Amino acid sequence: MDLIRSIGYTLLSWGPWGILVLAVLDSAGIPIPEGVDALLVIIGNMDPKTGYWSAALAVAGSLAGSIFLFEVGRKGGEAFLDERTRTGRARRFRAWFHHYGEITIFIPSLVPAPLPLKVFILCAGALGMKRTHFVLVLLAGRIPRYFGMAYLGARLGKEPLVFLSEHVYELLGIAVALFLFLLFLVKFKDWLRARADLRAVR
Repeated sequence: MDLIRSIGYTLLSWGPWGILVLAVLDSAGIPIPEGVDALLVIIGNMDPKTGYWSAALAVAGSLAGSIFLFEVGRKGGEAFLDERTRTGRARRFRAWFHHYGEITIFIPSLVPAPLPLKVFILCAGALGMKRTHFVLVLLAGRIPRYFGMAYLGARLGKEPLVFLSEHVYELLGIAVALFLFLLFLVKFKDWLRARADLRAVR
């Protein structure tokens, strides 16, 4: 862990390009103790323009690392899961993930809370989520999150870091509430579609 921390500080000294590398490593499965969010707040506080440029590179790095992890799941897990998700609960989980899996990618990529995004990315790859959908959902979460961190760093200094560390459970609560809300929207959309299909049959 000390070695990883040392590497993180070294890359941070590289400025925005170091953030790019950190984001790639973090999203590809190598944990960064301070986290990309914290580093964006610090850089945004030191230089807002550099902070926004760092946020753009963080989005690019996170996308690259996540696609790598997605492909690992697709290549290494698809055949493994295919044999184990044909019946019973595993089959139902596979069907559920195909229908609602995008939500499990969007929320952890958006909300700065300790959520298992990497596990969901591996599942997305292994269970055959479309790459285009995966990329769009990930960007929909990462862009506002990382640019928001750079903005907060520029406006509030290091206070956002204190807030994030002191309100972990509140952030988890927001994530759960958002998940339930999006789940409701998807189910409501399914209900409207089923109702329209029923009318068409009549």
